[in-house]
Amino acid sequence: MSEPTPVPAGEKPSNWNLPNALTTLRIVLVPFFGAALLVDGGESGTWRTVAWVLFAVAMVTDKIDGDIARARNLVTDFGKIADPIADKAITGMAFIGLSIVGDIWWWVTIVVLVREWSVTLLRLSILSKVVIAAKDLGKLKTTVQGVALAGLVLPLRDPDLPQALQTPGEVLFYVSQALLVVAVALTLWSGWEFYRDVWRQRHQLRG
Repeated sequence: MSEPTPVPAGEKPSNWNLPNALTTLRIVLVPFFGAALLVDGGESGTWRTVAWVLFAVAMVTDKIDGDIARARNLVTDFGKIADPIADKAITGMAFIGLSIVGDIWWWVTIVVLVREWSVTLLRLSILSKVVIAAKDLGKLKTTVQGVALAGLVLPLRDPDLPQALQTPGEVLFYVSQALLVVAVALTLWSGWEFYRDVWRQRHQLRG
């Protein structure tokens, strides 16, 4: 099977493309992921495993659609808006769902979501005037945050787990909690960097 031909540079790509389809898929997965996570108040090991699979699919497609869009020159206005919304929707649902079931403190969820959505909305509002490229720290934050949330979504402390998995599950749960602490620190620091860079660019434009 031949590979799709990249859109020539300078030619505006259609919104009907694979990266945008994957982005839309992530948005569609959000309510199903949330529902699976919250079955029986988060006590169902089977449904939490289903939720983990949905979350993993969302995280993998986030990586794939970005790579395809850049490699094939398929970056569109829809993708620029929908992609960050899809990312924040799935991770936001994970934070909220895990707070509901008691695996993440509510104050952590509130702090992270305020940072994430404020940065996303500001980035979208200034998209045509100021371009803030994604930094390595932001990419690291996304990775650590995704790994931590994925670990916490799994039913690692399910009492119905086989005895041989009880201790490893407990250890992995607390490793995920530790990663979440790192993720929160990276989230706040990268948010500060973003606002600093926006202020600098706006100051330069005015100058």
